[in-house]
Amino acid sequence: MSEARAQILAGIRRSLKRGRLESAREAELRERVAGHPRKLVPARATTLDHSSRTDEVQATVAQVNSSAAVPDEVVRYLAAENLPAELIIAPDPSLDEMPWSERPLLRIRRGRADANDAVSLTPCDVAIAETGTLMLSSGAATPTTLNFLPDTHIVVVHGNQVVATYEDGWDRLRRGGRVPRAINFITGPSRTGDIEQRIELGAHGPRRLHIILVDDRQKAGDGQSK
Repeated sequence: MSEARAQILAGIRRSLKRGRLESAREAELRERVAGHPRKLVPARATTLDHSSRTDEVQATVAQVNSSAAVPDEVVRYLAAENLPAELIIAPDPSLDEMPWSERPLLRIRRGRADANDAVSLTPCDVAIAETGTLMLSSGAATPTTLNFLPDTHIVVVHGNQVVATYEDGWDRLRRGGRVPRAINFITGPSRTGDIEQRIELGAHGPRRLHIILVDDRQKAGDGQSK
């Protein structure tokens, strides 16, 4: 434990007027945290399709058959929304592998977003079918600014990243052995209902959320059956 963390915890104990827990109680709590016990999960959550929930939260979804088709879908979406052919992309290897060179009129920059960027493109860690929520982790290859600064956010989701519930999502992240420092939960475009009790999009982030669903689940199943 770092010295700074130890000082913070010591301050909390002083304010609560108690000392450290007994070793048995501390061991019990550590075991509980490490075990990640689940609460009650509604049965309906395991039967929902991700695209059906995203419609309800005012996000749009387009399905493509492979990662190679993602640039074409990006260009189609930008034209349909009358948006400039400019894109700030997360410097993630999974996005670099896509054939962006086949779309030379699409201007691309990789890195963090700034206030002048209109459209961003990011990968996704997990998609939650129960609520149509995306789990996006922070990191050098996935700057959090891409999720909030541009007015339009495009997210690439692979079929094998779609899980039923939040519990399944956390399991998927922990399976990698390291939970990111920060995780953003995104359910549709940014919105608020504080202004005259009307929903206003783009209040605290993007006003558009477009999900490109790469349907690679069948390919994964074919590979496992061989």
